[in-house]
Amino acid sequence: MLNSHDEWSPLKEIIVGSAENYTSHDRELSFDLFFHDNLFRSDWAYPRLHKADPGSADDRTWAIKQRYVEELNEDVEGLADTLSSLGVTVHRPIKLAKNAPPVGGFGWDAPPVPPLNIRDNTLILGNEIIETPPAIRSRYLETRLLAPLFRKYYEAGATWTTMPRPLLTDNSFDLSYARSTETTLGGPTEPIDDPEPSPYDVGFEMMLDGAQCLRLGQDLVVNIANENHRLACDWLERHLSGRYRIHRAYRMSDNHIDSMVLALRPGMFLARHKQIADFLPAPFNKWKLIVPPQPSPKNFPSYDDGDLVLTSPYIDLNVLSVNPDTVLVNEACVELIRTLEHAGFTVVPVRHRHRRLFGGGFHCFTLDTVRDSELQDYR
Repeated sequence: MLNSHDEWSPLKEIIVGSAENYTSHDRELSFDLFFHDNLFRSDWAYPRLHKADPGSADDRTWAIKQRYVEELNEDVEGLADTLSSLGVTVHRPIKLAKNAPPVGGFGWDAPPVPPLNIRDNTLILGNEIIETPPAIRSRYLETRLLAPLFRKYYEAGATWTTMPRPLLTDNSFDLSYARSTETTLGGPTEPIDDPEPSPYDVGFEMMLDGAQCLRLGQDLVVNIANENHRLACDWLERHLSGRYRIHRAYRMSDNHIDSMVLALRPGMFLARHKQIADFLPAPFNKWKLIVPPQPSPKNFPSYDDGDLVLTSPYIDLNVLSVNPDTVLVNEACVELIRTLEHAGFTVVPVRHRHRRLFGGGFHCFTLDTVRDSELQDYR
């Protein structure tokens, strides 16, 4: 039976994503906007991004070296094996077929990506599956690869909900975050291309990822960085009225917050920096913050100019809790491991080499469906 209310209760069942046939990134407006914080910050992402000439064969497609793909697959399978060894029942999505045809909407098409960062397009709240409205075109049908698993939970009594699906025309996207000088914290940026008009334009649309939401029992903290997020949060607040309290955190990041802050147990967060408390609602801003040292560059592989880096060096804060005392952490992030062990946690080190190329860590790669938990008020 589906049952997951928070990020730390004892883990019983989980879905681990698949990296099978992950070959390239499709660089177009929705992709560039989503990863804007890290694609265009020269002191966060290395190497500096060099965009292809418009109209060239490489204008949109950024190939990923086969070696990286093979090593990613090894590491994802190792994550699944580690969770199984800890007594967790592991489920897997349908694998993306090799040379899968593009997905498309009115006026756009995009090659699909595998269901790897499956935390993004689904939000589990108690016994409800909520498929959230995607913001990246290539991921528009990603949850269909999880549908057989969702159906089994539905047949066992879960509620299965899908938020309104966006059209994803260029003018569906609020570009204000990417164009704001106030959010350009990491150095010079390159502009997001001007959107093209479409006969299907309906204005800004709902877009929200599950990884923008921090689950704290009856309280849900949602990161809002643009009008797309606000519209989706309005829907979520109305849908969950009387069951959950929605708290809006404004521009904690561009999108996801699970490499900014994660709850490890009641009263304790893992956080990127102490100022995270300023974004959290009372009384959660009084919880203890574990802030590890800045990660060393030695923790990461070196990449070539043609390799697209999608995350900041803080991606290893994207940990996965097995229970209130046990946390899965990237074995390469020694500073974080020492910090958590010093705080009394049992750390299970797991290999994940190319997290910066594929945009996710252990929390991103997984969707916990059953935790031994009850809906509680942690205020």
